[in-house]
Amino acid sequence: MTTELTFESTARELATARGVLCYHEAGQGPPLLFLHGSGPGVSGWRNFRGNLAAFAEHFRCLILEFPGFGVSDPTDEHPMAAASGAVTRFLDGLGLERADVIGNSMGGIVGAQVALAHPDRVGRLVTVGGIGRPLFSPAPGEGIRLLVEFTERPTREALVQWLHSMVYDPALITEELIEERWQQATDPVTLAAARRMYGRAALAAGMKAAEASAAPPYWAMLHRLTARTLITWGRDDRVSPLDMALLPMRTIPEAELHVFPDCGHWVMIEQKQAWENVVLAFLTRKDVPASR
Repeated sequence: MTTELTFESTARELATARGVLCYHEAGQGPPLLFLHGSGPGVSGWRNFRGNLAAFAEHFRCLILEFPGFGVSDPTDEHPMAAASGAVTRFLDGLGLERADVIGNSMGGIVGAQVALAHPDRVGRLVTVGGIGRPLFSPAPGEGIRLLVEFTERPTREALVQWLHSMVYDPALITEELIEERWQQATDPVTLAAARRMYGRAALAAGMKAAEASAAPPYWAMLHRLTARTLITWGRDDRVSPLDMALLPMRTIPEAELHVFPDCGHWVMIEQKQAWENVVLAFLTRKDVPASR
């Protein structure tokens, strides 16, 4: 039987050399780290609060709040650049050598980056949309374009349009959800950080820097992942279309892919029960050690 877990009862703080990292903790057992995505008003709690009770029956669940999204202390880095370092600081601060990781969208990319840079620190990796690159669909996707529009012109109407692009079922976009997202997304510090990620000037500068860089993008290195990986995706994702899954599914050694019908970008919310069943089966399965 699952137990209701509240924001207040699970909220924790960890002081680090680069500021306070906020997180939520519930359950006992092997450590399982949840990494949230990006977007207006996002937080780890909002991404995974509905799933926490189910996983807390099997794991010590840790939902990390990335710097730059209005919860943990910000750093002077680009929020995406700060995220991987925040993960390792968090694991170090809690004295954890290794954890399984569930990452939604940006969180899945960060989880893969950490697993590539520190293969001994990530056991199993579960991604929810976002990872990879489009092979057939136009880029950026509809949801990313609407995210840029909101970042440039933060109105309630623009927020609602973006939220509707995240889901298959529009009934999930309630007034309560809109209001809680609006309050955090329009906080001046959080909005400034968002513009460093999704403002048009920031995106153009990022593309130019990537073209000039000799370092390969993370998706070109996925063949080096040693963490056993489950890729989960909504068939009707309008933020990161399903064809993005083909490259990681084909290149990550022994990767598994599960696609959920009638489902947008928030698989863990929109197909909650089915997603939890699939992910729990993957994380608790007794596998023969993978051959590399």
